[in-house]
Amino acid sequence: MAILETSRAEGDDPESAWETHNASFEQTKRMLNRKHYSALRYESSNGTNLTVGLTEGHIWEGGAGKLQDGTVFFPNIPTEEVFTSPDRMRVDGIVYSALPLVHNGQTVRDFWLRFEGGAVVDYGAKAGKDVLQHILETDENAVRLGEVALVSKNTPIRQSGILFYDTLYDENASCHLALGMGFPECVKDGLSMNKDQLMAAGVNQSHTHVDFMVGSDDLNIWGVSADGTETPVFINGQWPWE
Repeated sequence: MAILETSRAEGDDPESAWETHNASFEQTKRMLNRKHYSALRYESSNGTNLTVGLTEGHIWEGGAGKLQDGTVFFPNIPTEEVFTSPDRMRVDGIVYSALPLVHNGQTVRDFWLRFEGGAVVDYGAKAGKDVLQHILETDENAVRLGEVALVSKNTPIRQSGILFYDTLYDENASCHLALGMGFPECVKDGLSMNKDQLMAAGVNQSHTHVDFMVGSDDLNIWGVSADGTETPVFINGQWPWE
């Protein structure tokens, strides 16, 4: 039953529910792509104080995809995120986990990462620090971010209070970041770029992609414009309009 509820499939008309859900994705993506922030600034009472730079040509994605023949589909169910790839060289500050990270059957709990110039320069964990170390040492770019994803705390999976110990589920309960590989579709003309061109555009390239959850109930996020103006994007773990 929990699977059906968190997948928005337990009602009388799941198809309509998903159409409505996707419409909210489209509205949010239009807003973020129109704002075209230079960076996002994160703060929460657990100690998170992080600024994540965004690439000049970044594009927010999320929700339904479309096949070449026009067929609309959802690549992930459940899905609650809008996401983009940040500037691999412009991440600074410290971020604390909000939920455990399960990686290859091992759990990392209560961990933190400190970034300078886009790279992790220090880290710690109450449990599973060696797992975190292994992730960061995958290759030279595993210490940089490939994804930033925004997820409201008002989602079925978060409201369920269930930790599934499976990142493809648990990432839908919380704003998250990912170490490693970025997405070519999240930068202008990225799908026609080679690896070197993507790196030059700020999209990280790595052999790993590991999501970790940072969305605490009191997380605030500000969008920082090119002129330094800050606009609330998240207030206490949710969109300002919720």
